[in-house]
This record gives sequence, structure tokens and C-alpha cells, in this order.
Amino acid sequence: MSQSYNRGLIEDFSRWREFEAGMWAWIFHKFTGWVLIGYLFTHIAVLSTGIPAAGASEAVLMAGEDVYTQTIVSLEGLLLVRILEVGLLAVAVFHMLNGARLLLVDLGVGLDAQDKSFYASLLLTGAITVASVPTFIGGAF
Repeated sequence: MSQSYNRGLIEDFSRWREFEAGMWAWIFHKFTGWVLIGYLFTHIAVLSTGIPAAGASEAVLMAGEDVYTQTIVSLEGLLLVRILEVGLLAVAVFHMLNGARLLLVDLGVGLDAQDKSFYASLLLTGAITVASVPTFIGGAF
């Protein structure tokens, strides 16, 4: 005999309160993966603006007047870009730590402490991100 479970409607958004650590880990991991993919395409699009610099003369490149250098210098001068870089670091660090956690779980290590390891990855991500803020924001002022 098969049993039927009432899982609620898909439109029932109040179910997020029932999520446990494993579900949040899955949601955050998928979200950070999509953010990293979006960043990759954005990064390629921005760097492709420097393609005309590939044919520039050596004097133009030495003077720092090529398109690529101007693009990077102008972007790094914006406070918003610096803040987005801190966010990118947080996303990348969490994705890496959670991926390592998932690898260990798949290998059978720490199966009974998945919640604790998820919270540890969140705390470590926060600590690394906060510690890096002076490095990222320092040159913007």
C-alpha cells in the first residue's frame, strides 16, 4: 500500500518556517551557485570590453591608456563595485565551504552533525567576509 502525504500547495509560501538547516543549506547552495554563474557571465562581458586593447601598441599599454585598464580603474573607483565584491566574496566562500561540507557528508563523515556543520560554514563565511571588508573597501576612499 502506498501512503499519500499532504505537502500543501506550491503557492503556500508560509511553509518556509518549517524548513530545517538542511533545506536552508540546499537553498543557499543553489542560490549562491546561480549568483556565481551570473557573475561569471557579467565578468566575461565586462572583460570583453578590453578586447580592443589586444591590438594596441606597447606605448599605449605602458601609458595605461588602453580600454581594459581604463575600464578596470573606473570600476574599482566606485564604492558600489567594492561592496559588490565583498558580496561576491561572501557568496564564493559560502559556496566553497558548503560544497566541502557536502563532500564530507557524501563520504560519510559527519552525518550526525550536518546541522552543526552548516551553521559552522555560515559563521566561518561571516567571519571571513567581515575580516576582508577593510581590504576591499579601503581603496575606495
